Amino acid sequence: MRKDNSTNAINEKYLHNICALNVAIDTIGSRWIAQIVYSISKGFNRFYLLNEELPNISEQVLSRKLNRLEAQNILNKDVLPNTIPIGIQYTLTSKGEDLIPILKSLCEWEKSHG
Repeated sequence: MRKDNSTNAINEKYLHNICALNVAIDTIGSRWIAQIVYSISKGFNRFYLLNEELPNISEQVLSRKLNRLEAQNILNKDVLPNTIPIGIQYTLTSKGEDLIPILKSLCEWEKSHG
């Protein structure tokens, strides 16, 4: 965790205050976040499915990113009843669903201009 009075924290706060785009980029710009959201939208909605879909991400990092997305209200973490061991399913919130066309547009933009 960085200090609140560090140069990075001060600059981040400044950028967030002058333009909401900076907040959006910080939300989806972290490594793995966009791909996790997109994978959940495609039906890879259980931890083990995401782990298979994204084999280069460690379980620890995947867990941390899923918790971050839940805290940002981009996905819901639902406990599945009557499952042993306890089953968890991830679903996108409306905020998360709204990201899908944006992510697709960014992907197409990169294909056209990258």
